[in-house]
Amino acid sequence: MEKIKGSEALMLALKNEGVKTIFGYPGGSIMPVYDALYDYTRGEKKAFEHILVRHEQGATHAAEGYARVSGEVGVAIVTSGPGATNTLTGVADAMLDSTPIVVIAGQVPIAALGTDAFQEVDLVGVAQPIAKWSYQIRHAEDIAWAVSRAFYIARSGRPGPVVLDFPKNAQTEWVEFVPQKVDFVRSYVARPKLDMQAINQAAQLINQAKKPLALVGQGVELGHAQEELKTFLEKAGIPAGRTMLGLSALPSNHPLNMGMLGMHGNYAVNLKEQECDVLVAIGMRFSDRVTGNTNTYARQAKIIHLDIDKSEIDKCVKTDVAVVADCKDSLPALTALIQPNDHREWVDSFLPLAEKERVKVIEPAIHPKAGPLLMGEVVNAVAQQAPDNVVLVTDVGQNQLFATRYFKYHHQRSICTSGGLGTMGYGMPAAIGAAFGSPERTVCCFMGDGGFQMCIEELGTIMEQQCPVKMILLNNHYLGNVRQWQDMFWQHRKSFTKMMNPCYELIAQGYHINYEAVVDRADLPAAVERMFAHEGPYLLECAILEDDDVLPMTPPGNSIDGMMLEIGK
Repeated sequence: MEKIKGSEALMLALKNEGVKTIFGYPGGSIMPVYDALYDYTRGEKKAFEHILVRHEQGATHAAEGYARVSGEVGVAIVTSGPGATNTLTGVADAMLDSTPIVVIAGQVPIAALGTDAFQEVDLVGVAQPIAKWSYQIRHAEDIAWAVSRAFYIARSGRPGPVVLDFPKNAQTEWVEFVPQKVDFVRSYVARPKLDMQAINQAAQLINQAKKPLALVGQGVELGHAQEELKTFLEKAGIPAGRTMLGLSALPSNHPLNMGMLGMHGNYAVNLKEQECDVLVAIGMRFSDRVTGNTNTYARQAKIIHLDIDKSEIDKCVKTDVAVVADCKDSLPALTALIQPNDHREWVDSFLPLAEKERVKVIEPAIHPKAGPLLMGEVVNAVAQQAPDNVVLVTDVGQNQLFATRYFKYHHQRSICTSGGLGTMGYGMPAAIGAAFGSPERTVCCFMGDGGFQMCIEELGTIMEQQCPVKMILLNNHYLGNVRQWQDMFWQHRKSFTKMMNPCYELIAQGYHINYEAVVDRADLPAAVERMFAHEGPYLLECAILEDDDVLPMTPPGNSIDGMMLEIGK
């Protein structure tokens, strides 16, 4: 068998895993890999499309966006030292949000390890607490096995990030490449066996319930169980709330969809968590942003928790029945045992609360009568004109909360946002990844002026790739979410949240990206129409009221039934 260098063996191993797109940034310790990439991105050997980002953190967020919309593993390749450490925010983000990515970082040769060589860092040690698996490929003969194992771990079970540290000697050594396929790791149970006793117990509770409520998380989408979810809900007649990451697991217009859970979610579904008698949590982790004060959370309810990850059971909220399995397996098994029902009176009881929110919060937010533009009306204007197949990407802050509240979700895998880590600067690179992960779909990315400036260099990637991302910049000259909390909880002491911003028109012009600014609401619909009519990338800057607040809100540490529809009320 012909021997090849380790760098080319990596190319073949990635090809063997079905990789099509790589996001990366070259450097000294990964240069042999990039030399191999030269041949594998063109000519007869072409197997990959490589997207040159402008910052290594951007590579990981782009890989996340790619994974979220495509359902495949996202891949980032970077160099050692600062190149590797720059990826760690993205690795932590992917870990908290269960996003399957593989980060491959260069490293100094193993003979130089421990000598404080130029751009040496203990990447495996640093990444281990925030990754699903981290491993150093010390010799070329280990490449095929390590890459296959990395992809298996990243995509199986509860997905997550894997970090491969790739010393330079392993990249340049000669090896006879033999493809490997890892589908088993000792002591790692990727797909737990379904416990039918637990399923029976859960079905009994649901059949006896008078006021059941389902909480739908991203696990439904990760398990490709959207149809199984709908069948379950419709047979049992159970109303459902969705976590932020689970918003597109159930279409916005589904009659049993009662809205978004959480601190800034919808009023009715949050209050009804405190009234339901059986709560069915499906592929969600009972985040503090959903539960509020756990000492007062759903104390009246019997709690059923369906999750693939045993470590999530009883971690935040004590459950009565735990079903540890893939929801692709557990939902159909549960559906088979539940009795048909409609719970019409219970479902209808959500309506007055929803109407109260509509009158007090939603209508004033999306149809204001006067004054500067509001974030809610911009999101609503974009949502009204967006194509049916649109993917929502957000940065973090008020833009995220308004966008997720007022956008509409028609198809699965339609939202990319940083949930657990709350990473500012996530939006634009994730939107780039989403555009490559599902090129047939329109990608809309909402950003605040703070988050936009944390990833502004990725406009270079958008320019070079002519990536057709529709960027909506909600500019209020503040770090808006922090400003809101300062106003509400810190006596209006706005400590370093006011921002002096650059001229975004000139920046867009410098990157050859179409730009338009909207100040008057009368101009908003036509501007949105022009944005969607343009085939390439587009930056739409909207001048927003400086003290626009996100409501409803459950103050931190409070019970969720203390959710406020107005500031101070």
